[in-house]
Amino acid sequence: MKSARHRVRTGFAALLAAAVLAGCGGESPDPMPKATSTSATTSSPTGVVLDPAMAVDPPGRRKEPLRSADILIFSQEPLSRQMVARVRALPGVSYAAPLSLAQVTIENRALTVAAVDPATYRLFTASELADAQAVWKRVAGGELAITRKLGKRLADKTDQIKLGGSADAPKLHVGALVPEFTANVDAVVNDLWGKQLGMSKGNALLISTGITSPSTLRPKIEKIVDKTASIQSLDVVARLGLDTSVKQTAFLTGGSVAEVVGTFSYTVLGGGRIAPEASWVSSHISTRTMPIIGSMTCNNAIFPQLEAALREILESGLGDEIHPGEYAGCYYPRFIAGSTTLSNHSFGLAIDLNVPGNQRGTVGEMHRGVVAIFKKWGFAWGGDWGWTDPMHFEMNRVVRPG
Repeated sequence: MKSARHRVRTGFAALLAAAVLAGCGGESPDPMPKATSTSATTSSPTGVVLDPAMAVDPPGRRKEPLRSADILIFSQEPLSRQMVARVRALPGVSYAAPLSLAQVTIENRALTVAAVDPATYRLFTASELADAQAVWKRVAGGELAITRKLGKRLADKTDQIKLGGSADAPKLHVGALVPEFTANVDAVVNDLWGKQLGMSKGNALLISTGITSPSTLRPKIEKIVDKTASIQSLDVVARLGLDTSVKQTAFLTGGSVAEVVGTFSYTVLGGGRIAPEASWVSSHISTRTMPIIGSMTCNNAIFPQLEAALREILESGLGDEIHPGEYAGCYYPRFIAGSTTLSNHSFGLAIDLNVPGNQRGTVGEMHRGVVAIFKKWGFAWGGDWGWTDPMHFEMNRVVRPG
């Protein structure tokens, strides 16, 4: 009889193989557009045009040993070479790979995206994924690898996903769907895409401690790392989804809206709530009186176009279509229920209106004239999503009233 471990590993491998094919229109994923210095484009198996300018050299077959993912250092700013060198030199650190981490908001979820060198990041994944050559060739070729559940939910009919809530956020073609990544990562791109997305290059370090206990190394790492960085124990992440004992960083990227939000660190509170750093709250969040609804607490960036939209709704005779008593807020810093994923409300960029009649998964009762005006003033509507959320409007482009 085969062991339980063998059955699990075989199942993982089968799921991974099917997922790679599913992300590529059912065709073999091996033929890849070659990386060149020209601006010419190449078609993927699904007919989506890929740009070789966003490709890097594909990794060869894995020759290095797999590494345990034990500790993650994550900062708002790039980690200095000197700091990385000092961490690598610590006795007990067997391997350390730099990468870039940021969040993008898609359908009211802040997903963690990693920009990586495929040859080094793959060493921290499960053996079946590490040796899935097609996955890493597609990442190197400029495509997106994403967890299977999210990819199937978020990809459009051409297998593309917009990385960010902004209207100008770039779209990437899904090259592979995988069961899971290391360190709570939802999606992976190559370093060139990381730069294009505005990610802070090298703001994270993934560490393997080998046979050394991570708990014995952590105090030594804390003496080296800047106080603004978080040091997460990934054994906790594996069990709970987030190391709630340390400060976390929200680094939003993916278009012009992200640029006005700013980056903040936060601590995790009870009941799914978070506490963003006070300096970010004081500089980005305020309470103002808006037409129709009244007092609203939001990100400062949203107010000019929100006020313009609400005034036009009034002037169009649609004011009664918004019910102030059914407004459910704008800025509330917390995780999405039952998860450790931030919602767009944590950045103060979204509002929920007429809640009782506009529940998730329904067509809702939102007046289409109201929807059209909000869209005109730079808001996306949750009613357009694959899994609808018709109460929800979020800022997806900057519109400055004349």
